[in-house]
Amino acid sequence: MALYLLRRVGQSLLTVLLTVCTVFVLIRLAPGDPATAYAGPLATSEDLARIREQMGLDRPIPEQFLLFLRGIATGDLGTSYSFQAPALDVVLDRLPFTITLAIAAIVLTTVVAVPLGVWMARRADTTRELGANIVTVAGQSMPDFWSGIMLLTVFAVLVPVLPASGFATWGGLVLPATTIAILQIALISRLVRREMAANLSAPYLTVARSRGVSERALVWRYAMSNSAIPVLTALGTRFASMLNGVVVVEVVFAWPGVGSLVVRALETRDYPLIQATVLVTAALAVLVQLLVDLAYPLFDPRVRLGKKVAA
Repeated sequence: MALYLLRRVGQSLLTVLLTVCTVFVLIRLAPGDPATAYAGPLATSEDLARIREQMGLDRPIPEQFLLFLRGIATGDLGTSYSFQAPALDVVLDRLPFTITLAIAAIVLTTVVAVPLGVWMARRADTTRELGANIVTVAGQSMPDFWSGIMLLTVFAVLVPVLPASGFATWGGLVLPATTIAILQIALISRLVRREMAANLSAPYLTVARSRGVSERALVWRYAMSNSAIPVLTALGTRFASMLNGVVVVEVVFAWPGVGSLVVRALETRDYPLIQATVLVTAALAVLVQLLVDLAYPLFDPRVRLGKKVAA
């Protein structure tokens, strides 16, 4: 177990490093000049040269890269061009809002999608299951920005019961979390339905049913236990993607999270801020995946981390 954990931590660190280094290269290959974006269209060539020197952009790319790696090692990711503050501090100030939104969305997704998927599996090939399938396919087909705008129109304009934007009160969390959860519920419920339908028709459940095991225990103790691994993996993957910043939803609802911060950083070519954002969100994503891997034995005792099963 310790060896497995050490190996996975090493893989996670390497993944984060490669991700951030790739972003370092790509943003410098992209068109646009941070000095021009910062100084504005009226800046002279002397002004641009001075700003590039202040930003360190006049140095050769290999030297910038080495300074960037040293900054990662020391925790100094540079100063944000647009905020004139340490880039890492700017990201960490926004991070709690994104984490709050992601947790609310994944909890809502789990609470709705898992029971819905089980209900669909128990009524497989019936008219009611067909109706539920139509609803989930519709939810899967709706873009986040459209769902968000519709929810805003209904619950913040026509029936103004919820805040339209920001996070001044906890009510402001409802609409963006619901917008994110609509698509995730559609995806996860269909996955649960497929896994549960396969397990509910398995021979071991027929044997257990013949021994008088209650239907509730058959569904939630036996079938769900054997369906937990793919469902847990899917939930972990979706949660990690939410932590990376749900850009469209955060922009629609003016949510002060990492996603909207990325949009501003890209618009202003704020290299340190983009790099800090990618580093933090990538680290969170691989941490979530690591925790999901470690949770497998809790849901399925047949899984033994770091051990090879004899053939």
